[in-house]
Amino acid sequence: MTLPPALLQFLGSLAAILVLAAIAWRLKLGPEPRLDDENAARRAADEAVSGFEPVAIGLDREGRGALLRDSGGRVLLLRPHGSHFAGRLLSDRADARIEDGELFVETAEKRYGSARLALADASAWMQAIKAIKSR
Repeated sequence: MTLPPALLQFLGSLAAILVLAAIAWRLKLGPEPRLDDENAARRAADEAVSGFEPVAIGLDREGRGALLRDSGGRVLLLRPHGSHFAGRLLSDRADARIEDGELFVETAEKRYGSARLALADASAWMQAIKAIKSR
């Protein structure tokens, strides 16, 4: 029994797709992570900076990131990095501005970059970031 070349090509392609899907699943590649609530943001913050205890949390409306402030006035920015969240404590070189109703945070770290967050209280978070400079 001989198989037509088109069927062999189809079966080979299907096998390759299944192998690539298995590799992606094994590496836990997939959709961008989301912060669905404050507890998720707290867990991600603790993973980024062990022992960070936020007293205020600003979640992006789409779950794309968050800003968290502790009792000492430190501000932690969480943003997606692969299948998890990466976090940075903002330094006095960080800056923030509101563009098109969203908060644009520039960390001043080339490797971490900037983030755009749709927050309910963007102006309060902008002031919290600007207050870091005066400490």
